[in-house]
Amino acid sequence: MIYAIGDIHGCVDSLKDLIDKLPLRNGDKLIFLGDYIDRGPDSRAVIEKLLELRRSFDCVFLRGNHEWMMLNYVLNGKDYELWMMNGAYATIRSYTDVKKIPPEHLEFFKDTIYYHVENGYLFVHAGVRPLIPLEKQDAFDLVWIRDEFIYSEEPLVGFKVIFGHTPFRDVFVSHDKIGIDTGCVYGGKLTAFRIDDNRAFQVSCGGD
Repeated sequence: MIYAIGDIHGCVDSLKDLIDKLPLRNGDKLIFLGDYIDRGPDSRAVIEKLLELRRSFDCVFLRGNHEWMMLNYVLNGKDYELWMMNGAYATIRSYTDVKKIPPEHLEFFKDTIYYHVENGYLFVHAGVRPLIPLEKQDAFDLVWIRDEFIYSEEPLVGFKVIFGHTPFRDVFVSHDKIGIDTGCVYGGKLTAFRIDDNRAFQVSCGGD
């Protein structure tokens, strides 16, 4: 079975509750759509949990715009103000200082990927620029795009796109895309979507 998991944003208790709720078996795959950090109560603990899960399950970790901002600052000294405007303080607080991010965590962030393709699905954090071939997509669009993608028809011919980034009250389902960011850090829910039978698993979350 393949489970896609939406934006966590530091909500480690919700992540643990969701994982406990999933009927996971050997051979199952977990595809995380990015935005593990920022805004929520404990980004560091989220990464620790993801590293733990990686030791037990086949996991794919996509890059969200929040990891993109963090890496731009930590590695290149860029986009500090942009990152701060988007909840960076919560991540910095969880590590006490960005200079104290453990090497294993920094490698985790650097190893995140922009998209994953499997069984006719494209898994991506934000979406794609409509009608642009996958190999020509801009990384910025893959982690930041919203309306141009969401309101498009058949944005990537041949694929159904599973994405996060844009919060919905509940899972958004259309014939060509599925959105599973259900606003956990804003007091909504954290969602895992099993693509084998289109079943959603959810836990309620408290805002931070």
